[in-house]
Amino acid sequence: MIFAHLSLMAAAVLCAALLYIAPANAAIRCDGRYQINRGGTAIATPYCEDRYLYEIARGSYGISTSFDEIRNSIAEKERICRMIGHDHRVVAVEDPVDRWHTRAGPALKNHHRTPC
Repeated sequence: MIFAHLSLMAAAVLCAALLYIAPANAAIRCDGRYQINRGGTAIATPYCEDRYLYEIARGSYGISTSFDEIRNSIAEKERICRMIGHDHRVVAVEDPVDRWHTRAGPALKNHHRTPC
């Protein structure tokens, strides 16, 4: 009897904990190369810059690539930039080696901004 009571209580606590830690809608919202924060402010982020580059490459030029390839491969991003780097929409997208070479944050050196 005590075991059944403890099992029921443990199940209730587990359900409550799962409801408490359930993820909210954590999708990243981008507007062009800018991420829209909760307050509605826009900030340039590597994620949205990569998404924007992908959208232009696929939508305007029909280049065979994927967002994951651009996001995870500097070589793929450089390939796309060589093909469409003349487009004024992607000139502002920076070279990941200069600013986000580790994807963990800004590079330690003060590099110049390199256009796509």
